[in-house]
Amino acid sequence: MATSTRAPAVSLTLHALGVRRGDKIAIQCVNSPEYLETFYAALKLGAVPVNVNYRYVGSELAYLLENSDASALVYHDEFSATVVEALAHLPPGHSPTLLQIAHQGDGVLLEGAREFTETLALHPEPVSPPAHEPSGDDLVFIYTGGTTGAPKAVMWRSEDLYVALWQMARPGTEPPDPAVAIGRGKRAATALPACPLMHGTGLFITLSTLAGGGTVVLLDTPRLDAAMLWDAVESEGVQVLTIVGDAFARPLLAALDAEPDRWDVSCLSAITSSGVTWSPETKRGLLRHAPGALLIDSLGASEGIMTRSETRGNDEIRPGRFALSDRMVVVTDDGDLVQPDDGRVGMLGVGGPIPLGYYKDEEKTAATFRTVLGRRYSIPGDYATVEADGTITLLGRGSACINTGGEKVYPEEVELALHSFPGVFDAVVVGIPDDRWGEMVVALIQVVEGSDVDEAGLALHCRETLAGYKVPKRFLLLDTLHRSPSGKADYKVLRALATDEILRDASS
Repeated sequence: MATSTRAPAVSLTLHALGVRRGDKIAIQCVNSPEYLETFYAALKLGAVPVNVNYRYVGSELAYLLENSDASALVYHDEFSATVVEALAHLPPGHSPTLLQIAHQGDGVLLEGAREFTETLALHPEPVSPPAHEPSGDDLVFIYTGGTTGAPKAVMWRSEDLYVALWQMARPGTEPPDPAVAIGRGKRAATALPACPLMHGTGLFITLSTLAGGGTVVLLDTPRLDAAMLWDAVESEGVQVLTIVGDAFARPLLAALDAEPDRWDVSCLSAITSSGVTWSPETKRGLLRHAPGALLIDSLGASEGIMTRSETRGNDEIRPGRFALSDRMVVVTDDGDLVQPDDGRVGMLGVGGPIPLGYYKDEEKTAATFRTVLGRRYSIPGDYATVEADGTITLLGRGSACINTGGEKVYPEEVELALHSFPGVFDAVVVGIPDDRWGEMVVALIQVVEGSDVDEAGLALHCRETLAGYKVPKRFLLLDTLHRSPSGKADYKVLRALATDEILRDASS
């Protein structure tokens, strides 16, 4: 939660170590000032900041370093063992400059690495102009999670990212020059990204807040700690909290319910969520503790920042609803636009300021960033329909879609129904191979400790709101669903787990 103005010194340090315009700087850090210092230092040099998932094993880190052509890696020392393993996997001649940050590791400096703070001391904040005058054409890389194949770097022009973030946070307004935005003289927001900066949700709210002259509160823990987070909200007067759906909302709500008088969260003016289903049940629960907060469902991906919907305490509490607009469309497979209530299914597309494409992947760029009726859209792969009133009903990511008995089932719709069942803490729905149905719908359920939940009750509950073919054939009760620090479910791993569990039951 410390503040820092060291980005100029970091930029000078990186320049002294040989980093130049266009070079890639990989950042393998938990949420900390050093992450943002390095991010902005890269932009000052015209270099490209590259996010690194700190849960990567050595081979995965090596892939990212090679794929991104990283010339430098800035990392927290608790990831030193992974860095050593990654370096061993890199091809000859690819040896990035290493800057190691003393954080929560053993303090032993890797061979050939430089210690971050000590190296900065050799290059105090420069008084001369930076080595590169920042340009709107400078790039930011955001590596996707790799749900279909290996992760790819989404290439954003910094100017496009600034405009897209501004318009998402402040609908209907045109972004001013950043210096003007920061000097507006208004009291700017204090925001806390509960999710990692290494993913788009955490990074985007951070960049948007800072672009408006606000303050960002950081918690340098690799996993969500509900008590620590609420402590920070109260002590720092956090006004905007950013989470990732029920994966974050449920443990945060559980902490407030368990100790309702422990924290004063009246400072919260907004809670924003993106990326994972945020159920009406958890929205109601959070509003009990923070009745004055505006609840914001953000719709977007690393490939495109789309739109948002808002819920206030006196509104009908429901899942996020988004509307068609001049930027938001739903595109069919044959390149037509879905119209209100025409019954067709398509993929969400967003126009306006969007990324250039994927680094080193022309084929995937052409598939995702498409021209439809003369306009370029980002179409990351989320299926949707359009209702009669022009609102969009989200169906889920196409790669997770389940084909059962000739019918398509979108996991998010079933997961939302399961989240409303008392005693269900978390739920993920997958499809596994089945001789009769092609794929069998299976729900993996994390139960609230001490709750009495059984398969029959869950099935009955689902049948009240879902067509029969959408109701899971099996419900597996687990201690944890092993979500990532960003709140995302690993559908591939959970699908394999469900398959193994059901095969074991069939053979017993």
